[in-house]
Amino acid sequence: MPKNRIPGDLQVWIDARKRFHLSHAHVQMARELGMNPKGFGKLANHRQEPWKLPLPQFIERLYHKRFGKECPDVVVSIEERARRTAAKKAKTGGRSGSQHRDSNRSCRRTPGVVPVTGLGDK
Repeated sequence: MPKNRIPGDLQVWIDARKRFHLSHAHVQMARELGMNPKGFGKLANHRQEPWKLPLPQFIERLYHKRFGKECPDVVVSIEERARRTAAKKAKTGGRSGSQHRDSNRSCRRTPGVVPVTGLGDK
């Protein structure tokens, strides 16, 4: 297995960037807006529908409408995001934070303590 493999959820964004000729900033804006890259085909203007904006301008317009700014403050490419995530996983050894919390929890009952049930039943 190659070391620099891109996860499937990010690979879809890379494919959409290439297919629809989007920049890294447009992809990041679309991700922050919660857009689905599989739905870009119906949003893209194929010069057949003159009332539609081209996809990059459409994404910019939605981003400005929601966040009130033209583009993100820091633009990170999908490949760089995948590299950072892989480095973070390698640093922690692939463990998630929930495993650390669960190991400290005691599951044993204290002897002599009876659980209280049926409060208010008289």
